[in-house]
Amino acid sequence: MPPKTRKTGAAGRLIGYARVSTDEQGTDPQTDELRAAGCTTVHEEHASGADRSRPVLARLLRDIAAGETLVVVRLDRLARSVSHLLAVIEQLAAKGAYFRSLRDPIDTTTPQGMFSLQVLGAVAQLERALIAERTKAGLLAARKRGRVGGNPGLRAGDPTAIRKIQAQRNATWLNGVLVQLDTWLPIVRRMRPAQPWGDVARVLNQRPGSVWTVERLRRTVRRLAAEGIVEASLLDRAPLQGGTDRLIRLVAGIKTASPDWTLQQIATQLEAMRERTLRGGTRWHRSSVQHLLAKAERLD
Repeated sequence: MPPKTRKTGAAGRLIGYARVSTDEQGTDPQTDELRAAGCTTVHEEHASGADRSRPVLARLLRDIAAGETLVVVRLDRLARSVSHLLAVIEQLAAKGAYFRSLRDPIDTTTPQGMFSLQVLGAVAQLERALIAERTKAGLLAARKRGRVGGNPGLRAGDPTAIRKIQAQRNATWLNGVLVQLDTWLPIVRRMRPAQPWGDVARVLNQRPGSVWTVERLRRTVRRLAAEGIVEASLLDRAPLQGGTDRLIRLVAGIKTASPDWTLQQIATQLEAMRERTLRGGTRWHRSSVQHLLAKAERLD
């Protein structure tokens, strides 16, 4: 039986995602099923399921709004592993969005669907533990037999093996960046290219667990721009700024990074960053922060 169509308002609209491998047929059957389920928009992509750096999916996850639901026909259209699936759902949850698979019991808008998701999470944790144990046992057995671990091609300096390992590392790195995209990209967009990279990195590093260097941040944005995930204009050279303009954008960036912060918390952060006030002082007051935020709103 075809899936029942769920009626939803504009704030809770359904957004479809259809994917086929490059050697498969078109996405028409998936698209038809997604539209029959109530999806007002369907994003189509031709890519391998094992490839996590899919630009269409990345842009969808970047642009989806709170209350909206990402819908796929089957789980394998979105991910080929439980860990990848959970990472995508976690990214959706961080934006207040939901996930639904038409042919699987996964629907994060329902208690039953959330229970199924928790079961998948437990399975993924068990799977990682088993893999780790098997890997340790295999390495120990190999050492007892006098075998050296690692890739033979890498040890021999084979260019093909080196390129393959590099591609795998790049894919792993990009996937890690995409999973955390919504925690730092809005701040970069708010500040770049008007603000220098050093100020952007300092604002990002106010968040717990963030350790950005200027070079790492610039390199990451450059790679995402090359993949078509972010706009290349973020890489433009920052213009020379007077003290007031720089402080305006710096305070706006801090507010974007920590929207729940009070004026006093932002003032304390500016003091911790050793930023001088407009009058050259070292003590920041709430009124000064409020004044700069008001100017930032007029700039937008």
